[in-house]
Amino acid sequence: MSADRVCVGALAGAFGVNGEVRVKSFCAEPEAVADYGPLWSEDGTRRFALTLTQPIKTGFAARIDGVATKEDADALRGIRLYADRDALPELPEDEFYHADLVGLEVRDTGGAVLGRVRAVLNHGAGDLLEVAGPELGEPVLLPFTQEAVPTVDLASGRIVADPPEGLFPDG
Repeated sequence: MSADRVCVGALAGAFGVNGEVRVKSFCAEPEAVADYGPLWSEDGTRRFALTLTQPIKTGFAARIDGVATKEDADALRGIRLYADRDALPELPEDEFYHADLVGLEVRDTGGAVLGRVRAVLNHGAGDLLEVAGPELGEPVLLPFTQEAVPTVDLASGRIVADPPEGLFPDG
């Protein structure tokens, strides 16, 4: 995926029998997923014009140009939706798009390399950085809080972490 696009949602199959799709939004304001269009597939080969029709339990029901049947909608299940970065709002200094954090090197406050951010996860209680590295064995989930991650330097591609005691193995 191009660095010029950011994942803003995913298609979750059909909603009803008339070609509507279920959309899961990854946006801070969930309904904004339709504002950043057109949206693209991860490989950039498909373009989607999305119109939200109603909120539903798992996100939104929506219409997509060219999708007219339940079968058409079900065929789109699992497609992640990407918006052009220049269509997204400018973020305040202390906020980041998840896509910008993935791949950053993570160092402790003493400068030792802990690993790299492999993913940003949120299971409802706040963001977690999945940090992986050759010294870790299993990935470590680092809370993405000001206390545990005091510095994010996108320009240098680095995060400085002050993880809770015992979270990372002693090197």
